[in-house]
Amino acid sequence: MLATCVSRATFAPVFKPRATIFLRARWYSTPSELPLPNKSKVWESVDEAVKDVKSGDVLLCGGFGLAGVPDTLLAALARRKDVVKLTGVSNNAGAGDSGLGKLFNSKQIDKVVASYPGGNKAFEALYLKGEVSLELCPQGTLVERLRAHAAGIPAFFTPTGASTAVEDGSIPTRYNEGGFANGVKIPGIKKESREFGGRKYIMEPAIAGDVAFVHAWKVDEVGNCVFRYAQQNFGTVMAKNAKLTIVEADEIVPTGSLSPNAIHIPGIYVDRIVQSTEPKLIEYTTLAPSSSSSAEPSTLTPEKEHAQKMRHRVAKRAAKELKDGYYVNLGIGMPTLVPGYLEPGVSVQLQSENGILGMGPYPTKEEVDPDLINAGKETVTLLPGASIFDSSESFAMIRGGHIDVSILGAMQVSQAGDIANFMIPGKLVKGIGGAMDLVSNPDKTKVIVVMEHCAKDGTPKILAKCSLPLTGARTVSQIITELAVFDVDRKNGHLELVELQEGVTLDEVKAKTGCDFKVRRDLSKL
Repeated sequence: MLATCVSRATFAPVFKPRATIFLRARWYSTPSELPLPNKSKVWESVDEAVKDVKSGDVLLCGGFGLAGVPDTLLAALARRKDVVKLTGVSNNAGAGDSGLGKLFNSKQIDKVVASYPGGNKAFEALYLKGEVSLELCPQGTLVERLRAHAAGIPAFFTPTGASTAVEDGSIPTRYNEGGFANGVKIPGIKKESREFGGRKYIMEPAIAGDVAFVHAWKVDEVGNCVFRYAQQNFGTVMAKNAKLTIVEADEIVPTGSLSPNAIHIPGIYVDRIVQSTEPKLIEYTTLAPSSSSSAEPSTLTPEKEHAQKMRHRVAKRAAKELKDGYYVNLGIGMPTLVPGYLEPGVSVQLQSENGILGMGPYPTKEEVDPDLINAGKETVTLLPGASIFDSSESFAMIRGGHIDVSILGAMQVSQAGDIANFMIPGKLVKGIGGAMDLVSNPDKTKVIVVMEHCAKDGTPKILAKCSLPLTGARTVSQIITELAVFDVDRKNGHLELVELQEGVTLDEVKAKTGCDFKVRRDLSKL
């Protein structure tokens, strides 16, 4: 006999030998008649929403450049002059009166943990004068330290920064009053190192935030968040990290109006929501050249026109290293010229560390979008098939060796493939950015340096040993300059000259190179 039970449940038949078969009801879901959550996390007053931020808090500030920056929340906090001695954690240190720049202008920040603070000249000056502390952190490491705490992980090992100033703690956290000349007040933090599988890794501690300010596109009343284009960057991990997460939204929508498939941050991580009211800004509006602009005569001086010609010469040669189907990351400056010289039939996918794969060319004036920028904070477009993701995903691609080629600029490169490209102690603190991560897996990602052969003062940039703080040790596989092309034997620490640029002699390259090198027998000219 078969007994039946009518209910909204899962029926699991239970068979007994020579007995009646019964069906057992197993309840597993929420009844559909339950009402939607009726507690809204939306705050009408942004000033009230930030009222629990207190002096000494660790403030996590989302955004990359000026994309996805929570300026509405920061403006409200800047009005609270009683809140001081904040530690600001952000990729950048803001710019002008945007991002953390608002809190520098109001003198509320005492320390910054950042990857690339040098875009804010005011901050750079304060740090070099000993008036603010700085913990300089590689971009991929920074986002992973934030993600680790959010996931309950106290520390982790990474190859990024091994055998550099990040490992030995030689980047000062704070100078004495009066600056660099008066010595170091707070030294950098040394990192423990270990070897795994024959590779060196350093241990990085998680970062715990007290408060997170995040800017999202659409947020429903229970806190589910959706980002738009490159607005996501650090926002996801920061929202998950802090004790108190406040999100400012371009659009606040009713509960249930967002597709569950589209949610980037589940509402469990969000405590308060406010309406975004500050205008979106663009740090560098870079447009595609128009037919009329290309026909206009050059206004550059002869010296600058020559320098520009040399930069394009280097980019054209570097493009020959890219094969069809490659995934490629391009550094800022000269590397961005490379796609313009790809060989016929070669198509590559460009990755930008702020969370883009399939990056397209610069936009026309009509296509400019403040939520769509590259790692250099320039406006860009997307190609068909492009994807968008957060910074944690981006650097997993990079450290994991999923990028085929990384092309970077440099201040110095050694004969062993060491690269220095992020600071001049006491003078220049641009920041590490994503460079240390981009050179952290040179066995899987080929690292190519494109640069001028000599510095502005005529001194060689290719040396026996770098004198500036290293971005990576034994990481560069090829050096391309306006004079020559070198292949690097990273294992044995030797350079081999493989090509001369047109019109360049071997004697000239020897005179302008600060180390010995081998010469390929079949040395060719471009």
